[in-house]
Amino acid sequence: MPKANVMADPGVAAFLSAHPAARLVTVGPDGRPDSTLLPVIVDGDRVLGHLARANEHWTRIAPASPALLIVSGADAYVSPAWYASKAEHGRVVPTWNYSEVQLRGAVTVHDDPDWVLDVVTRLTGRHEAGRDRPWAVTDAPAKYVRGRLRAIVGIEVSVESVEGKAKLSQNRSDADREGAIAGMRDEGDAPARVVADEMERALRD
Repeated sequence: MPKANVMADPGVAAFLSAHPAARLVTVGPDGRPDSTLLPVIVDGDRVLGHLARANEHWTRIAPASPALLIVSGADAYVSPAWYASKAEHGRVVPTWNYSEVQLRGAVTVHDDPDWVLDVVTRLTGRHEAGRDRPWAVTDAPAKYVRGRLRAIVGIEVSVESVEGKAKLSQNRSDADREGAIAGMRDEGDAPARVVADEMERALRD
């Protein structure tokens, strides 16, 4: 990975805090890859989440098998028409900008309602925290909650490596970066404008 694109540890931590879902990728015994997007909690060197019991993904995970978790941010097309250097020499091509963190480690399935209840309670607390009247798992009847817990299984990834990448045109001149930021804000959709904001922060740092 180009050094300019490497996320420093504080940046990785902030990115994971701001993006609370990850794509879990594992490979079954027949070599077929499985992928599921799930909400997650980062707990030290563990990532916790859950899968629907009806999703056969969890049944194909061998104990302690390797897993990849992909946490993605906004991504967007970058037109070379926005670069100042297009007018200077024309030696420019399109690219795609994005930010992403990949976590790798052994994955464990927890078919234990008490373990899953703890994860669900923590996930709910995280996402309800900013609301004026936050909903809590305990707001629902205990018998109902126990019934719903039977429909999911827990997932735990013991993280062995973390790699963060922010590809935000750091290899371009300041003038090209300024042009791309302006172009994305003017012509782009909502994700492109998010990427433009991230590009501007990287440019100012």
